[in-house]
Amino acid sequence: MPQAYSPGLLVSPGRTVRRRRILPITGEVLVAPGDHVTARQVVARTSMPGDVEPVNLSRVLGIPPRDLPQRLMRQVGDAVHPGDVVAHSPGLFGLFPKDYLAEISGTIEAVSRVTGQLLLRREPRSVDVLAYLTGTIAEVIPNEGVVVETSAAVVQGIFGIGGEGCGSLRIVTPTSRDDLTADCLTEELAGCIAVGGRRITREAVDRARELGLIALVAGGIDDHDLREILGYDLGVAITGSEALGLTIIVTEGFGEIGMAERSFRLLKSFDGREASVNGATQIRAGVVRPEIVIPLTQREFTETELEEPVLRNGAAVRVIREPWFGELGQVTELPHEPRLLASGSLARVAGVKLQSGEMAVVPRANLELIQG
Repeated sequence: MPQAYSPGLLVSPGRTVRRRRILPITGEVLVAPGDHVTARQVVARTSMPGDVEPVNLSRVLGIPPRDLPQRLMRQVGDAVHPGDVVAHSPGLFGLFPKDYLAEISGTIEAVSRVTGQLLLRREPRSVDVLAYLTGTIAEVIPNEGVVVETSAAVVQGIFGIGGEGCGSLRIVTPTSRDDLTADCLTEELAGCIAVGGRRITREAVDRARELGLIALVAGGIDDHDLREILGYDLGVAITGSEALGLTIIVTEGFGEIGMAERSFRLLKSFDGREASVNGATQIRAGVVRPEIVIPLTQREFTETELEEPVLRNGAAVRVIREPWFGELGQVTELPHEPRLLASGSLARVAGVKLQSGEMAVVPRANLELIQG
């Protein structure tokens, strides 16, 4: 049977999902292999050293740097808190004495007799790593983190921004062809993941942040709206670290594109269920896809076999270039010989029957496989 490799998105009602949960530096793992964990549970913890705050102590006290050691009321290594007297100068002949009072909590790290600088390191920050998924600890990596495993339904998106979150999945539009607007969002959705059909509007994003939603999921978003939401043009680097207070995931692309009916039906079947989302996206080497993961009970779970990422007759695909951008269809033919395109170039193509019933001849590079 003719076939060809093609990248694809996962849309599956049942998969075994494993996610690594790793600390930024070594620390303490709080769970053991086989433990059941919830998505919001802390599984590992560490402390990050605080930032260093320099103070020109010589200038503050009005004395030469070489005299600083004699004027310190606290020594290197001592802890200080706001209001503590760190150094004192009696002034000239006892006139105009000066004190330097600590403005932050931290530890005195160094005092220079050359530059007159005092270095004060802020208190360490506690860093917690959450399980992200409700499931089981499949592996513990000593002092570093864990691998969490769960049975889940999974829908991957094309693009996302914002980091991880978890909450109740709520369908807020009647069909996959309806826009996710501000009017779709109500106060009862605070802490939830709202799923719409077509375009996420900028007003919906503003409303979602105001209400405290965890995430918005829909088929598409306007690139101009995205620029206004972020306040800058998004580059090609990995996303996911944006400080929006909200995760946004689009399953199809940019513009007014309805969510694939298969994805919408799957998410709708889990309306009201707890889900985890991650907007992190990377389209270069080491592809990272944004995702919606809905943990399943043992009774619900039936694992679907993941097909190899190859095009073959009957495969479900999405067109990712004009003139059929965003259209879904099924491969009907994979001619072996290259075809001459309207642009004048030769390319390997596929015959695709679109959902509208139209037959299209599409370059294979313009197709994305829908896996599930």
